[in-house]
Amino acid sequence: MKHFLLIIFMLLSLGGYSQSGNKKQYTSFTGRIIDSLDRKPIESAAVKIDNQGVYTQADGSFSSLVPYGEYTVTISMIGYRTFRRRITFKKAELRLDISLLNIAKELDEVVVSTQGATKNVDRTLLGVTPMSMKTIKKIPAIMGEVDVLRGIQMLPGVTSVGEAANGVNIRGGTTDQTLILLDDTPIFNPTHLFGLFSVFTPDAVSGVELYKGGIPARFGGRTASVLDVTLQNPSLTQTKLSGGISLVSNRLSIETPLIKNKLSMLVSTRGSFNDFLFQLGSERLKNIRANFYDIATKFFFQPNQKNTFTFSGYFSKDFFQTDLLGTVNNINATSTQYDYKSLNASLKWFHLFSSQLDWQTSAIYTNYQPKTMLPQLNSSNTVDITSAILYRQLKSELHYNPNEKHKLTGGISSIWYKISPGNLVPNASTSVNPITIPDENSIEAGIYGEDEMTVNSKLSVSFGLRYAQYWAMGAGTVRRYQSGVPLSDFTVTDSTKYGSGQVIASYGGLEPRISAKYSLTNSSSLKFGYNFIRQYLQVVSNTTTPLPTSRWATSNDYIRPQSSHLFSLGYFKNFKDNIYEFSMEGYYRRNENVLDYKPGADFILKPNLETQVLQGKGMAYGLEVMLSKKKGDLTGWLGYTYSRSLNQIRQSDRYEEQVNGGKWYPNNFDRPHSFNASLIIGQGAHHEFGFTMVYNTGRPFTVPTGIVVFDGVTYPFYQDRNNARISDYHRLDFSWTIRNPSMRKRRWEGSWTFTVYNLYGRKNAYSVYLRTEAGIKAYQLTIFGSPIPSLTYNFHFM
Repeated sequence: MKHFLLIIFMLLSLGGYSQSGNKKQYTSFTGRIIDSLDRKPIESAAVKIDNQGVYTQADGSFSSLVPYGEYTVTISMIGYRTFRRRITFKKAELRLDISLLNIAKELDEVVVSTQGATKNVDRTLLGVTPMSMKTIKKIPAIMGEVDVLRGIQMLPGVTSVGEAANGVNIRGGTTDQTLILLDDTPIFNPTHLFGLFSVFTPDAVSGVELYKGGIPARFGGRTASVLDVTLQNPSLTQTKLSGGISLVSNRLSIETPLIKNKLSMLVSTRGSFNDFLFQLGSERLKNIRANFYDIATKFFFQPNQKNTFTFSGYFSKDFFQTDLLGTVNNINATSTQYDYKSLNASLKWFHLFSSQLDWQTSAIYTNYQPKTMLPQLNSSNTVDITSAILYRQLKSELHYNPNEKHKLTGGISSIWYKISPGNLVPNASTSVNPITIPDENSIEAGIYGEDEMTVNSKLSVSFGLRYAQYWAMGAGTVRRYQSGVPLSDFTVTDSTKYGSGQVIASYGGLEPRISAKYSLTNSSSLKFGYNFIRQYLQVVSNTTTPLPTSRWATSNDYIRPQSSHLFSLGYFKNFKDNIYEFSMEGYYRRNENVLDYKPGADFILKPNLETQVLQGKGMAYGLEVMLSKKKGDLTGWLGYTYSRSLNQIRQSDRYEEQVNGGKWYPNNFDRPHSFNASLIIGQGAHHEFGFTMVYNTGRPFTVPTGIVVFDGVTYPFYQDRNNARISDYHRLDFSWTIRNPSMRKRRWEGSWTFTVYNLYGRKNAYSVYLRTEAGIKAYQLTIFGSPIPSLTYNFHFM
């Protein structure tokens, strides 16, 4: 034993002698990369020193330790002229600030990302897809309205339930399992016009990043994915004006410096007041009224090189009226009107301690208020059903890059939820009784850390760990039920009252994240990822789209938080000088405590949701393949997805607490096969043609397995849920864009875009409904069953 210890000591001594005797000298290489035109920082630009490199951060800065010597430094970013220079590193510090030349006018960018030329291969995380607004704007749009959510639906693994359901389903997840952020503020209803368009003002958005595989530790609270949408920083040096006119909406944006090189402002507005177009349609559309407006604003203040302050604000309001009536407390209404609005705000302070250390603190606020209005028959009174979500968050995050092998991130976060589930307000009605559902209050706190580490030239690993703790808070009353029987109003035995600030229920635990990338060659890599996430806030609904009538609920004594284990494996390859990108990803997700509804469940104005829902297991798995071409006259991408999404609800052995006898069954978002293709043909600097093709397997729905006749009335009999599928969905779209028709270089540039949505008039089924007509007959509901042409004029002034 003594000899063994002596040998170990000698080896350690020799190792120390070797290191001290051959100690390398390093240069601290730092700098900042900005756009040559608007002087904005360029994020994710690749800074390479020979074959090793780093990427710039949000403020355009980078840092790296470089051994003394002579190297070729290459700085590249799609849409910019590449910078190359041979540099000798022979002193302790070297700073290089570069303005990359924007060559958007010379080479049109069509790429499904804002990332560097090889970042899809080099990045440690997998299942991460950035999309630039330039790419999204090239996709043929319905009625000419550029749409972020419809853009990402062209990606593998992303679907929706149909035309009028703009919430997205990522890898078979429900709409509420995707965390949607706009400048860090959560969006609870991402649609306008009852699901036809997304709420994101296209002229104000700078980029979109979708995390569906490797989810960084800074994100929590959703089990499927994260959609991170960022507003652009307004220019500190130039005034710019842009906008557009279309059949759906009119847009106007302005960004201008208020104090040159210090303070700037962006204001982007959009409004739709064209519901008179419904009068031109069929008879059933004549009483529909629909309009919306939204405004996004951002202030950017940079008093010096070390401090940056940003304020982002967003407000949207929608109104929708339909003759389709839903029975609520036997109110005789002439129509159903939906009026909903959202107010979002975030304030951020970014401080740069050094080229290696920075810190950001944010205050976040969201107030979402949906309202349903029921005009009473033979009366001027309207009965209102109101609800609200108040979301407040404080978070602080530290980034530390000690050397080129480590990128450390750590932070803390605290979220306060206040949910008003529903209030029935009779107003002047004397025949309707008011109803008030008690508010739900809760707190979610988290602490997290992450280290993106380069092990060697082949292997890099990202370790993340998040600890989240959740408390459901009083005041409130919790009912107690008989044991061993289904929860219902008839099995209540007692109740417990909690005062304001008292803890009703608590959950929490560790949420590990890991991603690893192994480079096979300079242009190919293998990646692996694992995520564990808990979700404490969910939608309780028996519909498939995030309507304003959907009810959000926090976890409590009976509704346990959902959780997800996600495993991912992918292969990534670039070829032909990075013009082509290929990726193939497989995934498997296992969920616990997924929510599904009991037959005949009703969530509107119900104080005790536990009597209406069941919880069980979920499973999703699939394979995603994508090939894209990023440069040239012909660009675009092809994507195919095979995926399955299944639930198993067996809360007990009792029939009332099972779905489909406790067996696995496809959930509402199970669509095994999806194919997406986008083709963009450039014809010089002024003309461009675009085509998109979409195919999806039809989603499941429930058909009766028989009929029951009672007192001469026929009733459908249901045995299994989601036991059939609607017909497969497919569609071809076309667009033609003419830029700057005068072909002269002017400060004012206009363009025309002509689009045809559903070019060959496919009558795709949105849903199937049943009628009792000499038995039970099924009818198909189609939203857009014919080609929809549109013309949009866009302009830009600077």
